[in-house]
Amino acid sequence: MTPPNRRRLLAQLGGLGALATLPALARAEETALERVRRLGRLSIGVYHELPPFHVKGQGIEVELAAALARQLGVQPSLLPFHADESMEDDLRHMVWRGHYLGWGPADVLLHVPVDRPLMEANPQVSIFAPYWRERVLIARDLSRLPELDSLDPLVGQPVAAAGLTLAGWLMIGAEGGRLRDHLVTKLDNGVAAAQLLREGKVIAAAGMRSELEATLGGDARFAIGPLPIPRAPRDGWAVGMAVRRSATDLAQALRQAVDELGRNGELAAIFARGGLRWQPV
Repeated sequence: MTPPNRRRLLAQLGGLGALATLPALARAEETALERVRRLGRLSIGVYHELPPFHVKGQGIEVELAAALARQLGVQPSLLPFHADESMEDDLRHMVWRGHYLGWGPADVLLHVPVDRPLMEANPQVSIFAPYWRERVLIARDLSRLPELDSLDPLVGQPVAAAGLTLAGWLMIGAEGGRLRDHLVTKLDNGVAAAQLLREGKVIAAAGMRSELEATLGGDARFAIGPLPIPRAPRDGWAVGMAVRRSATDLAQALRQAVDELGRNGELAAIFARGGLRWQPV
């Protein structure tokens, strides 16, 4: 038999244990948006070295992250990371599971293609709120290339395109490799390709719309237009953000935040400071 005083002590300890679990239970039931507001910060995943969106703590998506957090009434907390082998890897590490090295996931990941096959292949996440349309384009020196309706004028001419990019892949393989011998491909990105064009070292530069426009936009010496390659996606693709599938209220709040930033002109101003002209997607 348990002595009465011991039974009373055990009952009291049991009650204290139940009380101690209440905050944990309450937190387990809170939504993603409630958690963000309780902590007072929004954790935002951004890609390292993605000009003009993020370079060394500066860029369009750094400003966008701050604006989104402000719309939610919290502080921004950037979580920069290097792109992995595939977009599926990035979504796993940054949105729904976290990295095996111990960091992540973030509350929201920026610069995610708003693409139906990608959504269907990753049911653990929600992809939404497009805020930019990306395309593969080509910039040219108008004094040397007044027109560019085909690749023929580029054959035998120096052309820049970062090799480990979609633009580089398209240019290397174009027309059975006719351009390959004169391509400058040992570049980090399309910004570096555009800089070679601006310096007069190449006749044209292929890259992402954002890279070329941010580097050459407004310079009357150059024109930026479609890449005359059949395999190049004509309409490009929308870029938005992703959260964990269960974070429905956070997704709704972020979607409303992007809409408001578009309506009040702040989104256009953020992109303009990065050298881009924003338009509703």
